[in-house]
Amino acid sequence: MTPLGARLRAMREQRGLSLKEMAEGLGVSSAYLSALEHGRRGRPTWLMIQRIIAYFNVIWDEAEELQQLAARSHPKVIIDTAGLHPAAGELAHRLAGEIGRLSPEALGRLSALLDEVAARDPRGSSG
Repeated sequence: MTPLGARLRAMREQRGLSLKEMAEGLGVSSAYLSALEHGRRGRPTWLMIQRIIAYFNVIWDEAEELQQLAARSHPKVIIDTAGLHPAAGELAHRLAGEIGRLSPEALGRLSALLDEVAARDPRGSSG
């Protein structure tokens, strides 16, 4: 599930909506919406994000959050390590090979560690 998919599902469930009801309200098929929630579809278009924002009648911070989540929600991530230190390529390949075996807790710890390292790195973070 992508970050946007998880947020959409939570918003839908908080409002007591079925997948079918939300799909009809957005003018898409239930299959498309299900695939979007489960991360089996690519990043939605800008227009689709605007429809979701209007459908849920969200403004300002929540609308911006949905747009940011959509930007980070492509199910097939590509990491370009060209021109980086060889350790970057090694880490990217290792993560690609191991990510499917990691528990949600382990993924959370890795994410927190990356946040901690990026905060201490004088060059900043690109993510």
